[in-house]
Amino acid sequence: MTATFISILPPIITIALALLTKEVYFSLIIGIFSGAMLFTNGSFFESIITFFTILSSKVGANVNILAFLVILGIIVAAITKSGATTAYANWARSVIRDKKSALGLTALLGILIFIDDYFNCLTVGTVMRPVTDKFKIARAKLAYVIDATAAPICIIAPVSSWAAAVGSSLPEGSFIDGFTLFLQTIPFNLYAILTMLFMAFIILSERDFGAMRKAVENNKKAFQVPAEYQDTANAEQTIGGGGKIIDLILPLIVLISVCIYGMLYTGGIHEGKSISAAFADCDAAQALVFGSFVTLIFISLLYLPRKVITFADYAQCYSQGFKAMVPAIFILCLAWTLSGVCSEDYLNLGGYVGNLVQENHNVTAFLPVIFFIVAICLAFATGTSWGTFGILIPISISVLSTLPESEAAELLVLCVAAILSGAVGGDHASPISDTTILASAGAQCNHLEHVSTQVPYVATVSACCVIGFLVDGLTQNGWLGLIVGIICLTCVMLFLKFKLK
Repeated sequence: MTATFISILPPIITIALALLTKEVYFSLIIGIFSGAMLFTNGSFFESIITFFTILSSKVGANVNILAFLVILGIIVAAITKSGATTAYANWARSVIRDKKSALGLTALLGILIFIDDYFNCLTVGTVMRPVTDKFKIARAKLAYVIDATAAPICIIAPVSSWAAAVGSSLPEGSFIDGFTLFLQTIPFNLYAILTMLFMAFIILSERDFGAMRKAVENNKKAFQVPAEYQDTANAEQTIGGGGKIIDLILPLIVLISVCIYGMLYTGGIHEGKSISAAFADCDAAQALVFGSFVTLIFISLLYLPRKVITFADYAQCYSQGFKAMVPAIFILCLAWTLSGVCSEDYLNLGGYVGNLVQENHNVTAFLPVIFFIVAICLAFATGTSWGTFGILIPISISVLSTLPESEAAELLVLCVAAILSGAVGGDHASPISDTTILASAGAQCNHLEHVSTQVPYVATVSACCVIGFLVDGLTQNGWLGLIVGIICLTCVMLFLKFKLK
C-alpha cells in the first residue's frame, strides 16, 4: 500500500468530504483514519493505535508552534482588552478613508512581516481586522490578503524561515550551495510574483469574482461575523480599557524584534556565524515561542503598573487567548497528522509522486512545468509546502545529474523555482494547509469560506504560471517565462476589469 496510487486517497477523501459536508474537523478525522486503515491493511484496532501514534508524534514535534499560538492568543486578548486595538482602529478610521486603503495597508503590513508565515498571518490579522471590520470588508477578503502576503512573500524573502528550509532540502554533496540556489530562484518564482500583482489588482480594482464576489456582496447587505468568532466579536465591542495606540505598537515592535533576534540566536549568531548563516541554521519555531514569551512579559510590565487593565482582567486573558486559538490548534494538529499518515514512514505519498516524476524525466524541455504541476498537486493534497519541496528538490537534482554541469545548473534554477512556486500555490489553496488555517484564524473567518473564496484566485494565477514555466523550459530562459507569465496575467486582469462590474 506504500508509495502507490492508494497513498493519495486520504487527502482526496479529506478534501472531498470537507467540500461536501462543510465540516473540516470531521473530514480530517475520516481522512486520517482511512489512511491508517490502508496502512494497517484494514485492522480496526491497529488503525486507532496508528492514528494516535502519528498524532502524538506530530504534536510533540510541533509543540513550539502550539505554544506560540497559545501565547500569541493571550497577547492578542490582552491588547484587545486594554483598548489599544480599539484606539488604533479609531485612529485608522480617521486616516484611512476607504476600503482600498484599508486592504492596501493590510497588504503592506503583510509584506513587511516576511520573517515567518505563521507570525505573519496572526499578527496582520490581529492588527488589521478591527480596521477592516469598520469598513465592513468581508472577513473572507481579509483572509485572502493575509494569506497572499504570507507564504508567497516568505518564499522570495532571503531572510526568512522558508529560505532556511529550502537550503536544507538539498542533499549533501550537491553541486550548488542551497542558499545560493534559493537566491537565484527569486526572480523566477512566478507564483509568488504573480500573486502579488494579482492581489494588488483585486484591491485597487475591487473586481471580485467567483465565491469571493458573493461573500463581498453579502457583507455589503449586512456585515457577517462567523458563528465560531461571535464571542470574540462581542468581547471586542465591550472593551473598556484605557489603552492607547502606543500600547499596541510597542508590543508588536518587541514581538517582531525579539523573534528576529531569536532566529539569529538559535542559528548561532553568538557562536561567530554570519547573519545569513544564522538565519539559514535557525530554529524558527523555537524563535517564535521565545519572542512571544518575552513579549508577554513585556506586556505585563507595560500594562499592569500603569493600570491600563486590572490584574483580574489580565489574568482572564490567559483563558480567553487559549480559547480563541483552539479552532486553529485543533485543525493544525489534525492536518499535521494527515501529512504524517502520508509521509514516507507510512503511505509514502511523496515516494509515489517521486517515482512518477523520475519515470518521465526524459522530456527535459518540459521539466519546469512538470515540476510545477506535480508540486502544486502534492502541496494541495498534503497541505505542506516544506514537505513538497523537501521531496521534489532532491528528485530534481537526481533527474538533472545526467546533464553537463553547466546545463544542469541553469535548468536546476528553473526547476527549483517551479517547485517552490507549485509548493506555495498548492499550500495557498489547500484546506489542510497550516498557513491557510492560520490565515482563517488571523482574519477570524470561517475556514471553508476562506478556502472556497480563495481557490478561484489561486487557480487564475496558477494557470498563468503554467504558461510561464512552459516558456521557461522551451527557451531555457527564466526571464522570458516571467515576461510571458506577467503578460498572461495582465490579459486576465484587463478582462476582469472591463467585463465585471
